[in-house]
Amino acid sequence: MTTDPAGVLAGARIMPVLTVPDPATAAPLADALAAGGARCAEVTFRTPAAEQVLKAMAAHGGLAVGAGTVLGAEQAERAVAAGARFVVSPGLDEEVVATCRELGVPVVPGIATATELMRALRAGITTVKLFPAEPLGGLRALRALAAPFPGVRFVPTGGIGAEQLAGYLAEPSVLAVGGSWMATPAHLDGGAYPEIRRLTAEAVEVGTP
Repeated sequence: MTTDPAGVLAGARIMPVLTVPDPATAAPLADALAAGGARCAEVTFRTPAAEQVLKAMAAHGGLAVGAGTVLGAEQAERAVAAGARFVVSPGLDEEVVATCRELGVPVVPGIATATELMRALRAGITTVKLFPAEPLGGLRALRALAAPFPGVRFVPTGGIGAEQLAGYLAEPSVLAVGGSWMATPAHLDGGAYPEIRRLTAEAVEVGTP
């Protein structure tokens, strides 16, 4: 099992970030994302049903499903047990990094400053989540952080919508872009799976060379 995030994402440049309260929506959501061309997805641990949702979406087989908003080592263990292929955190927690290493899964910790990025590098991490990307300054912040750290790949997430997507994807330092606009809780509440498929397909098209 690879611990390189790029290996798990397999060239996918778009990462739908999902907050799913109802496990019953997991299977049709996975179908809609896959039909739209998504190859990976991040299920956030922001709802009590997150583990069930992750398990159901991982069973779909068409997506590399990871766990997001992982805040501690015990949560990372539960996520991987539920089928997470990778783990994403909003910040840098060395215990989460160590646990994911032990479990053999890639981890993408969040950073917002050069100091945090240097801590990540010291821990052997070279792919980080820039979070929250837009409130931090968007592309200007990304470029400023990328310049002194040429070997780092970024997964910017936070406040990014369809209109900002192409700009981020054009940056050489960006591995993938995370966003929630493709499948919002409102979409799920309304059963708007054709809309999820359409928005996903549009995003994937932007990310396809």
